[in-house]
Amino acid sequence: MPIRVTLDVMMAKRKMSLNELSEKVEVTLSNLSILKTGKAKAVRFSTLEAICKALDCQPGDILEFIEEV
Repeated sequence: MPIRVTLDVMMAKRKMSLNELSEKVEVTLSNLSILKTGKAKAVRFSTLEAICKALDCQPGDILEFIEEV
């Protein structure tokens, strides 16, 4: 998939665990884990907004487009 999720990088920069993020954005650990590992096929804008607010970042800080050759 040409979209890479770099959520783990931003979480590390903010020194926030998956448990903490889960509590702040009110998303289950399993769903956040799926997103973090890049296995998610979609993400709701409301979830993306909550993650960005919790991590004080922009969507482009946690999503990256990788051109396939």
